[in-house]
Amino acid sequence: MSISLKKLRLLAQASAFVLCLAVSGAALAASAPAVKGPQVESPKRVLLVGNSYLYYNDSLHNHLRRMVAAADADLGKALQYKSATIGGATLAHHNVDWLTGPGQIGIKEPFELVILQGHSAAALSEKRQADFRTAASAHAKIIAERGGKVALYMTHAYVPPHKQAKPENTQLIDDFYVKTGNELGALVIPVGLAFDEAYKRDPEIKLHNAQDHSHPSLLGSYLAAATVYATIYGKSPVGNAYDAYGQVDAKTASFLQQVAQDTVTGFFARK
Repeated sequence: MSISLKKLRLLAQASAFVLCLAVSGAALAASAPAVKGPQVESPKRVLLVGNSYLYYNDSLHNHLRRMVAAADADLGKALQYKSATIGGATLAHHNVDWLTGPGQIGIKEPFELVILQGHSAAALSEKRQADFRTAASAHAKIIAERGGKVALYMTHAYVPPHKQAKPENTQLIDDFYVKTGNELGALVIPVGLAFDEAYKRDPEIKLHNAQDHSHPSLLGSYLAAATVYATIYGKSPVGNAYDAYGQVDAKTASFLQQVAQDTVTGFFARK
């Protein structure tokens, strides 16, 4: 009888292990982005919609535009970037129908690409997740009707001592944005993963604002711009000459550029 019980226990353990592997495999599969590269070739008319995560440090769209121009002067001259931001906003706070109407905010032709950045805690509760999906879906429909493509800006996680900082937040954010991006057929820009990777490689780097441990520092905005560049243009930021007018030293710029490229490459290689 004891041998039989022992065998039963072993079988139960083996079954549990197999089930665990199956669940883990499903989770890994769910975290793979369906869109694995730019949907618009060298986008010129780009709108960024979001909140203070974008407008801190002279605005992410400015850093991105300068990075593009540093790599390709002709493309840089042709860019028509706009940034619509509201402090503390969720996606639902933005009138994307009005913003994307040709000529409404100074761009005569429809935007080729609209980048949507939601609240920093959008992935951290079921209600916020539902609100984000509803708004993103509605915005994506409008953008598609006008011939544009959508990209979702994966936000970075809070860091201690922020009261909402938790080790698992990066994974929650990752899973949520990939799932939502796949539902919408949208490109996902893995900024949050780039922050996480940079901290793993250099725990001393300061990517967050020292006042609130939520907003990006200048280095955080630079890393975000490099990640957006690598994602929406499909080109490596490594070696890019833009240094925020000398505010980012050469060694740090090179480090952040490499992190951005490695993160984007790894993200798109998921299966």
